[in-house]
Amino acid sequence: MKQLPIDAVLPELLQALRDGTNAVLVAEPGAGKTTRVPLALLQEKWLNGRKIVMLEPRRLAARSAAKYMATTLGEQVGETVGYRVRLDTKVSAKTKIEVVTEGVLTRMLQEDQALEQVGAVLFDEFHERHLHGDLGLALTLQSQSLLREELRLLVMSATLDAEPVAELLGGAPVIQSSGRVFPVETVYRSTRVEGRIETQVASTIVEAIREHEGDVLVFLPGVGEIRRTAGLLAQSGLASSIRIAELHGNLPLEAQDAAVAPCKPGERKVVLATSIAESSLTVEGIRIVVDCGLMRVPKFSPRTGMTRLETVPVSQASADQRRGRAGRLAPGVCYRLWTEQEHPYLPPHNAPELLEADLAPLALELSAWGADDPGELMWLDAPPQAAYRQALELLKLLQALDADGRITSRGARIAKLGLHPRLGFMLLKAEELNLLDEACELAGLLSERDLLPQERNVDVSLRLEALHGAGGRLEADRGAVQRIKAQAKQWRQMVKAKEQEDQGKRDWKGTSYAGLLIALAYPDRIAQKRADGRYLLANGRGAALPELQPLSRSAFLAAAELDDAGSESRIRLAAELDLDMLEQAAGEQFQAEESVEWDPGAQAVRARRRIRLGSIILKETPIQQPAPELIAAALADGIASAGLGLLSMSKAARQLQARMQLMAHHNSGWPDVSEAALLATVHDWLLPHLYGMKNKSDLQRLNMVQLLEGLLTWGQRQELDEQVPTHMTVPSGSRIPIDYSDPDAPFIAVRLQELFGLRETPRLAGGRLPLTLHLLSPSQRPVQVTRDLRSFWNEAYFEVKKDLKGRYPKHYWPDDPYAAQPTNRVKPLT
Repeated sequence: MKQLPIDAVLPELLQALRDGTNAVLVAEPGAGKTTRVPLALLQEKWLNGRKIVMLEPRRLAARSAAKYMATTLGEQVGETVGYRVRLDTKVSAKTKIEVVTEGVLTRMLQEDQALEQVGAVLFDEFHERHLHGDLGLALTLQSQSLLREELRLLVMSATLDAEPVAELLGGAPVIQSSGRVFPVETVYRSTRVEGRIETQVASTIVEAIREHEGDVLVFLPGVGEIRRTAGLLAQSGLASSIRIAELHGNLPLEAQDAAVAPCKPGERKVVLATSIAESSLTVEGIRIVVDCGLMRVPKFSPRTGMTRLETVPVSQASADQRRGRAGRLAPGVCYRLWTEQEHPYLPPHNAPELLEADLAPLALELSAWGADDPGELMWLDAPPQAAYRQALELLKLLQALDADGRITSRGARIAKLGLHPRLGFMLLKAEELNLLDEACELAGLLSERDLLPQERNVDVSLRLEALHGAGGRLEADRGAVQRIKAQAKQWRQMVKAKEQEDQGKRDWKGTSYAGLLIALAYPDRIAQKRADGRYLLANGRGAALPELQPLSRSAFLAAAELDDAGSESRIRLAAELDLDMLEQAAGEQFQAEESVEWDPGAQAVRARRRIRLGSIILKETPIQQPAPELIAAALADGIASAGLGLLSMSKAARQLQARMQLMAHHNSGWPDVSEAALLATVHDWLLPHLYGMKNKSDLQRLNMVQLLEGLLTWGQRQELDEQVPTHMTVPSGSRIPIDYSDPDAPFIAVRLQELFGLRETPRLAGGRLPLTLHLLSPSQRPVQVTRDLRSFWNEAYFEVKKDLKGRYPKHYWPDDPYAAQPTNRVKPLT
């Protein structure tokens, strides 16, 4: 057996797991950690006859690692080393090492929380931070803490920030394997990529084949880019000895195996791959890597409740993983389609899927585990609260959780199916409706990428026809069809524990069940056609078909796939929905309600009886005689939302409000009558006076002065008139209104001759607040604003007098304002 870099640190790793229960292993791509470490642990005494379970994020890598280890032992896979992945399991009673994908580990934990038959759980390529990887680690940590102190946990990665993981594992030791099997030259572009990435990738591949030996592994973001690049290469004049192979999760297992297998003598291959080839996978013969620098990741939007695939730059960690593929078997070269100057600006690590994913599956798993709150477990990154709350609401809608958030019997069954709760609910509901076969096929169809990616018609029925080979010109990928049918068969067996009597199909008044089944899985995405041809979704958002097509005639749709770009979603996959069918199958979705509400447009209360599906109103009729208390409450709600403008706030009412607010500002115990406070408490002070009223005209008849005075005690009314009167009688005898619009600076506007003889500034609120004086000229124009009258008489008056006496010579301008007679005339009466 040839030496690999990991061999040098295996003794240290083995000792760490003898001395403790947890460890972190960091080893560069190609070091051999995936296949050497499990075999090295097999003879450890602490294993005590139990199995080793190694978690691999990807199915192809899991199968490949298991086969390689089995070959190393001179055995067939399924003997000492086996694997469990979706739709494919090879284990036996002899199996001591099980390589499993993430969802499989979750199922194992749910079925046996103590993992009694397992001695160690290994988390390989943990840097990818898939949701089920984070969940699996959190669950095994709790299992170790509460049930199995001797259970060993080992987290492995090539590009992991090890310290946070080591801390999460209780201060576990970090073992570092340095060194690579073979050196890899890195070639950056001299300028940024412009135009379509496939064109640049294809030309780089041709250059690499001409300049270097060996096979080529090309990283592209998705299947569409892979196929367009393959088309360009077919036209590029490559030698016939160069084979083009695709490698992605949608391929049949045989095609995946062929892509990673060695070439025939005299042949070279170009493997066009997604991120599936990034980790724990040796593609035989690879000496050249071409990395486009992009990856496609699912991102969930709590705002819309939808997930979309988004193309993003790779992280530096992923780029290093990809680069390492070229140095596994011999010295290699990696072409990066970005500049060396751009590289430091790539994100250091991939964003954890937990922070950007739909958390409904996670929330259901935690509920099945018995955790009422994610905070009960230890996480490297805790689930975002907003997305988690939204996930809980969806699970309640799907009847997986009860009103208190506890898992229901239906929810427990959904969790065991291992697929998204939406689709799990659809299968269980379809079983009750004798539509299980159709639902299992549809679930398989919706779990795959679009069977007809080039088809612009979004009707799911076309995909179902293609699935059954009845699509005419629409031919579906045979590998995808096989996977869908195999998965549908497996789900059918899981849901239907025993054969039931065939009661025949229920009469749904139609032949297409797709719309009904989608509406069961996606009740929030039932869509009603609007007058303009667009659609209103049950969740309240808008949606539109991408172009005019047969479904455009449908009054109702059930949408299985939408994007969430912009203010309205674009419908990607949908089926026509028959509401009668839905009502027969799921009448609980139809909500009957009576609504008595303020109508802002009509400026009146409207009482309606409605049948609705979420935000979609299916039927509305008026209620002739709604209860008076409901009308009054609706009026109060209308005032609270529209403001006091609905009421007749006269000048006197505004002044009273201001006076009361001034007293409240300076005295505790007085009611707050600011507009915000009045609107917030409108049900308390105004509701009893609204009976018998229906609209704004009725509201305008309310006497707001009396209503505001009603908020005061008798003593407060007396105090109000004494301390903040409506008017002030000045020395001339005039009664001047006080303006309280600014509670910090109430004022009067008065001609200065009317204040002669007044020595001090008048004060309000028990002497605590000086009255602001706007002193006017004989023509009522302001000449001075003051809160200190004595200072004005002593200093400013004589300058003002000099100016005004020239302009108003007939008026009275005494030399001593203190001794002068006040007057509201030109001159005082003698």
